[in-house]
Parts: sequence; C-alpha cells; structure tokens
Amino acid sequence: MIKVLFVCLGNICRSPLAEGIFIDLVVKNQLTEQIQVDSAGTGGWHVGDKPDPRSQKVAHDNGIELTSRARKLQQTDFDEFDYIIGMDRTNVRNINDLVNNSSKSYKTKVHMMREFEQKTGRVRDVEDPYYGGDYGFEEAFRILKHCNQNFLDFLIKEHNL
Repeated sequence: MIKVLFVCLGNICRSPLAEGIFIDLVVKNQLTEQIQVDSAGTGGWHVGDKPDPRSQKVAHDNGIELTSRARKLQQTDFDEFDYIIGMDRTNVRNINDLVNNSSKSYKTKVHMMREFEQKTGRVRDVEDPYYGGDYGFEEAFRILKHCNQNFLDFLIKEHNL
C-alpha cells in the first residue's frame, strides 16, 4: 500500500482539494487497493472543520465530493506516509522543520505539489486561495488536477502499479 499525504496550512482549502482530486483519480484508475490518501495542515486552527465551502463548491462543480475533516500534521505521519506533498514553500519548510526535530531522516518523502507539473523552470507554489475570490479556488483546482494526474502517472511507473 502506497500512502500519500497532502499538506497545506490549515487543511481546509488546497490539501483537501488535492486529496479529493487524487482520490477521484485513484478510484477511476482502479487503484484503491494500492494507494491510500489523506490530508493535513501544518497549523491546527481548523482541526475538525469541513473543507472551505469554496473548495467544496469547485470540487462539486467538477464531480468530486470532499469528505475529509481538517487535522494537523503529526510526527507519526512521517512513519505512516510514503509521500508527503506540500502545497507551497512555506508548507514544505514547516514540514521539514518537523522532520528536523526527528531522530530519523524523512526528507526524501517530502515534495512540493508542483514538482509534478512537468514544466520547465523553477517549481512554483500552489497559491493559497483562502483570502481571494472564487477564481483562486478554480485556479487551485486546475493546477491540482494537472499535478495530481502527473503524480499518479509517476506512482504507477515508479511502483509498477
């Protein structure tokens, strides 16, 4: 079983959206027995909350239902998950700070979402749409859908799924 954890700041916008999109791709590719998916936030402000209504709307408009509840990234997640995917550089820095407080090295598990965009140039952030309008959520969905398809293709090839 390959375990994937998507991480953003509060776990109500980008990471549950990434989780929902990726679950949809996993189901459509009949890989539910091979891949498990979850999401978390580096901050704990929204623990127990449903995803932001704007994330839910853009997902629903694209045929995806978001069912997760916000939770905070835990040290135990580094043992549990094979891939920990941060949405932006600040998230990855916060994830790595937690890794640095560990006696084990988990850095090879940590990636930025847009590493899987497969465009030339530097890796960019999936911008946080929280303080913006609906367009930011639509743009985040578009980016996450593309990156998640590439990430799934990578997993299929890397793990011979």
